[in-house]
Amino acid sequence: MTQAATKRFTLAEYHRLIELDCLNEGDRVELIRGELVQMLAKGTLHSVCNTKLVRELDRLVGNLAVVRGQEPITLPADSEPETDVAIAQGQPDDYFSNHPYPNDIRLVIEVSNLTLEYDRTVKLSLYAENQIQNYWIVNLVANQLERYSQPYQDTQGNFGYRLREIALPNETVTLPNFPDLSLDLNRVFPGS
Repeated sequence: MTQAATKRFTLAEYHRLIELDCLNEGDRVELIRGELVQMLAKGTLHSVCNTKLVRELDRLVGNLAVVRGQEPITLPADSEPETDVAIAQGQPDDYFSNHPYPNDIRLVIEVSNLTLEYDRTVKLSLYAENQIQNYWIVNLVANQLERYSQPYQDTQGNFGYRLREIALPNETVTLPNFPDLSLDLNRVFPGS
């Protein structure tokens, strides 16, 4: 039995597909380790949470950084995930010629219910490999915030985070890299 060959894309090829209108926003794909990955449609629970999260973070962070909602970040391993939320250093116009790179990122957040396992494995490994220092998952299944920090590589070459902390919807958490800014999770979780 012969297996079908798959085509892997570089970042340059992916960007070229977008320029040629072979891919557009309606296609809902992201580049993960050279593969085009179809993104799931977002349900109302996910959408409400993401909207509340972006609103709160934008209010807190103000002009100290850029809060990007459902926009790409560029990772060297031929990846351009569209994170639910990313906080990047600088101002919006700093990203006119390119999306934020790992050294620009202060925090990546994924809002998860249907994609929870994917976000805990594939995305977590990808962000750790690219030295994203702080990764959060708003876990809508267990109604908790999972906070990951201190990326590392184990002896088998797998990437992960050394620390995992859980916060509940009735708690307040400090934003990484912004010690004076606290996020009230009651203002983020739907129905809170």
